[in-house]
Amino acid sequence: MPPDYSSLVFKVDLGDGAELRPLEPWQAPEFFEHMERARATVDPWIPWASRSADLASARATLQRYADWQAADGNRIYGIWLDGVLVGGTMFVGFDTRSGVCEVGCWLEPAGTGRGLVTRAVRVLIDWAFTVRGMHRAEWHCRPDNVASSNVARRLGMTLEGTLRANYPWKGVRHDTQIWAVLEPEWKTPS
Repeated sequence: MPPDYSSLVFKVDLGDGAELRPLEPWQAPEFFEHMERARATVDPWIPWASRSADLASARATLQRYADWQAADGNRIYGIWLDGVLVGGTMFVGFDTRSGVCEVGCWLEPAGTGRGLVTRAVRVLIDWAFTVRGMHRAEWHCRPDNVASSNVARRLGMTLEGTLRANYPWKGVRHDTQIWAVLEPEWKTPS
């Protein structure tokens, strides 16, 4: 029987058969297959979804995050449900000097309606505040992405404002809501 190497890679049990784990370049084939299932629902909200159009570009997406993480910057994590990659969350921005991070997420239809994103993002924000000493966590979303703004609400974030017509997608400019929670406001999950 081979040794159990699961302790070499961190994973967080999200409950109900779901796990949060790092997404790394060697996982590009699995990530690309997932993007093929998720692209239609993810592309309007996540800019790199349409750019991860083949195995090489999917690997490049994960490599960019690996490079950023090596420089103590942005990071990306996958959400696996019953062993299948169904979505993820990431630090879109991670600035230790200013103490500000931005968290984002995506999910394919097979993972929706289970609270996976809320639980996964809660783990990232809690880590950013309690381990890395961040002061502010932001969440950016389009106003018409109701599922995303609902996550921000469930996380106890405050809607601070809307940037008008700042996000172009397929020739149309969209607004972006800015949600945030400050470290003193954060309630660590029990």
